[in-house]
Amino acid sequence: MDTTKIYAKIKTLLEMIKFSHTIFAFPFALMGVVLASLASGKAPGFGQVFWICVAMVGARSAAMGFNRLIDAKIDAENPRTADRHIPAGQVSLFEASCFVAASTLVLLLAAWMLNPLCFFLAPVALGFFVLYAYCKRFTHYAHVVLGICLAAAPIGAWIALRGDLGWSVFSLGLAVLFWVAGFDIFYALQDYDYDVERGLHSVPSKLGVKKSFWLAELFHFLMVFFLLLVYPGSGLGWIYLLGVAVVAGMLLYEHSLVKPEDLSKLDMAFFNMNGYISVTIFVFTLVDAVV
Repeated sequence: MDTTKIYAKIKTLLEMIKFSHTIFAFPFALMGVVLASLASGKAPGFGQVFWICVAMVGARSAAMGFNRLIDAKIDAENPRTADRHIPAGQVSLFEASCFVAASTLVLLLAAWMLNPLCFFLAPVALGFFVLYAYCKRFTHYAHVVLGICLAAAPIGAWIALRGDLGWSVFSLGLAVLFWVAGFDIFYALQDYDYDVERGLHSVPSKLGVKKSFWLAELFHFLMVFFLLLVYPGSGLGWIYLLGVAVVAGMLLYEHSLVKPEDLSKLDMAFFNMNGYISVTIFVFTLVDAVV
């Protein structure tokens, strides 16, 4: 067995799902851990944090894999996505299907190791992953469904540690939902002409470019609003509130990078700034909890 080819294939599969973009949701899952620990008054065990991280990786890998499989034909016809791994022939449908199956099993195993409620809720999360992949075929609001998928990261971490649902983490989940939906509207602007031509659904194809910007701005305002609602009763203090203020400033900067008439800095706004935002709010939350 040629290990070099195996490593190369694994690298290709991870590139297919943009594994590095796990950074978007991972800090929010860890924020769920911090909030649950504050609510419980005790730190989580290493095993619990380990399986939460494994579940997060399995869930996101399965979600992206589903998306690439289900959208393979659309990706092949869209000039922007025609060089993705499945349309370009770098990954076969069988290989992608095996990867999705393995990722799903990883998620289910991790959920089982955490608690029965996590295990029984895992198929619900998988259902939303599949739903999102099909959304562009029948609804303009796939961005909101994607937000729900990523909002499951902090909520799932909380449930893993406590087995219930608290207001602070529910507010955090809503913040993640509107954050993701907002930046995904930005991302969809790249395919505005193609979506309109092919009759695919998205907020930009329904509302147009300018109104889509307004909606993204509203969603990001709501993100900051719900981040503030995390504070009451959470046990967090002024350091966390300072972090929310910093994130609000970063969102303003992100929106300054992209204009309806100039999308040239979209990648910087989408990939760089959103990674910084998720890490920043987690660091401020962790420091507040520790200090």
